[in-house]
Amino acid sequence: MAIEQPSVTRTSLTGQVYHTLRDRLMSGRFQPGERLKIKELAADLEVSETPVREAILLLANDGAIEMKAGYYFLTRRLSLAEYMEIRRLRLLLEPMAAVEALPHVDADFIADLERTHATLVRAEQEKDYPQAVQSNFDFHFLLYRRSGMGQLTDILERLWIQAGPLLNYLYPHGHPTYHGDHQHQQIIAAIKAGNPQALKTAVEQDLIEGGEQFINYLASIDGKDVEPVKKSSTKSVRRAPRKTARK
Repeated sequence: MAIEQPSVTRTSLTGQVYHTLRDRLMSGRFQPGERLKIKELAADLEVSETPVREAILLLANDGAIEMKAGYYFLTRRLSLAEYMEIRRLRLLLEPMAAVEALPHVDADFIADLERTHATLVRAEQEKDYPQAVQSNFDFHFLLYRRSGMGQLTDILERLWIQAGPLLNYLYPHGHPTYHGDHQHQQIIAAIKAGNPQALKTAVEQDLIEGGEQFINYLASIDGKDVEPVKKSSTKSVRRAPRKTARK
């Protein structure tokens, strides 16, 4: 039987919860196959259970959440084939979003990108992996949202909410490595130079070169039961999620 989907706007309580959970999925704050407990999420977000339940149903419709028999919810753990399909789409759309952002950047925006990348590097050095994953997400979507193309950004967010939980495997198993400079530095250099082709290449290579070990690890565990990643404290992440209204 089809489930009627609740309506959602960013100003509605359901909409606020939906976008908060969406951000958490995209930035790896939930593990693959993690059970989402409505009561606990409602307490965390300081709202009633109804908007949380409605938001989760919307995320299930987005393909990020699975509803199991007994009416409980799990984040999806994508297969390798599913991830690779998403990756192919990202390779087409993320460079496009970056290039579209190029006419809209300024010195302050570039400084924000540089600070975000510096936070990522520091987090990797300190083995603060939740912060590293969060900073990587922040870096990319600072750029993509600058494109001003709402439909394109929305498509990318829908791809990232499905793949986001897998980012828990990024550190330490699939730690990004580069033959030369970090591709984020190449992205920033291309933006400073106003070079769309160099920017397109840097975004592509960040995903291809930087994701090589990650894909190898995903291939090694595909179809297998794996030990859950140690649950990370959200307190270590130095970026606050979108706030939701109190009930």
